[in-house]
Amino acid sequence: MKSKFKIITAIVVLVLGLSVALPAYAGEGLIKVDGSSTVFPITEAVAEEFQKSNPGVKVTVGVSGTGGGFKKFCREEIDISDASRPIKPSEVDTCFENGIKYIELPVAYDGLAVMVNPSNTWVDHLTVAELNKMWAPAAQGKVASWSDIRSGFPNSPLTLAGPGTDSGTFDYFTEAINGKGGASRGDYIASEDDNVLVQAISSDVNALGYFGLAYYQENKDKLKLVPIDDEKGGNGDGPIFPTMETVKDGTYQPLARPIFIYVNSKIADRPDVQTFVEFYLQNAKSLVTEVGYIPLPDAAYQAALERFKTRNAGSVFGGKGATVGVSMEELLRK
Repeated sequence: MKSKFKIITAIVVLVLGLSVALPAYAGEGLIKVDGSSTVFPITEAVAEEFQKSNPGVKVTVGVSGTGGGFKKFCREEIDISDASRPIKPSEVDTCFENGIKYIELPVAYDGLAVMVNPSNTWVDHLTVAELNKMWAPAAQGKVASWSDIRSGFPNSPLTLAGPGTDSGTFDYFTEAINGKGGASRGDYIASEDDNVLVQAISSDVNALGYFGLAYYQENKDKLKLVPIDDEKGGNGDGPIFPTMETVKDGTYQPLARPIFIYVNSKIADRPDVQTFVEFYLQNAKSLVTEVGYIPLPDAAYQAALERFKTRNAGSVFGGKGATVGVSMEELLRK
């Protein structure tokens, strides 16, 4: 599992190389971005900085979830799609049918945080198997109490909160925990708005939820972070907390992932779009850190610049969507 992040870095480096920065764009333009709520803070920060030196260009950044963003992207309603997982086969097909080619660019690492209410005194860690027991489709209507999860937990109602089905975080979590993207019980508090999830967990002593690590960092005074044990020996000894270090070195498994932007190849040569994307990749390292995410290695950003410069379209994941624990050899064979 630890090789996951070596994979992403190495693939990006293998497929890509060095690029040259463009000067500020002196013209006017409108760049439309939408998609993942996880990637939103990064793209918003980049857009704000970009517009300071490019006042003639307006960058709008929406939040409709990774799935919602890809729907708009494949209908050519937006120029760039923020995504917290790779593009799915169904989305690849829709884009193909509409004549949309895309350039996939990794921009950061992210960990999925699992949290309970600060007044929860019985949870000091959870295993992947216990998370599966909570969240699997078969749990609906059957696993309703904390005592159903582990012997010694109280016979108190289990309240669950998490992203909605249009979220890439939902897709990744269900793939990692339940073995299939999109496979989840449906009787939980679902929202694409992470603030709704923070409120649900912080107001109920029996609640548990998950979302991106950066949102936990913003609300850590209201939440209790839970370390996760994958019980495979791949994430070190015992339960691991998600931190910048454990996400970056791959020891926090299986809830760590790369996150992306997708650029419509048709408009990649537009001066405003070209300047913005290159600015994004050249400044991502510092801005990603500022908003609480984990930056890629320098070589990966340089490689991504070359991927964009050469207009290298397609996905290194083969259009399979959320990918957990795939090896370097497997990806290079595809």
